[in-house]
Amino acid sequence: MSWTPGVVPYGADETVYLVVDSFGVHGSVYRETEIERADPEAVISDLMTGQYSNPVRVVAFNTLEHWSSDVSGDIAQEIQTRCDIEGNDVPEHIRDFVESHVKRTEQLSLRLA
Repeated sequence: MSWTPGVVPYGADETVYLVVDSFGVHGSVYRETEIERADPEAVISDLMTGQYSNPVRVVAFNTLEHWSSDVSGDIAQEIQTRCDIEGNDVPEHIRDFVESHVKRTEQLSLRLA
């Protein structure tokens, strides 16, 4: 039986965020990331600056607490919020990612009689 070391050192109570990047017919991969850059802020920065080919999902892992979670919606919403605050469109290279994970709510206008 072979053993391979984990990404996070044993006993480290850290949540690590990894991006699933699609290469089309060649499959999808968890992109290699430095441990120091596996936090939500770094992931958002890397997404915004085009560091991924075709991001499809962001997954958070916590090895000490033994859980993982798809946080794509949270990351996409934060990107959308930052772009809205700055008055910018979501960058073209991550528009599909954001649109597929952000649940848009339409603001209804109140009709006054």
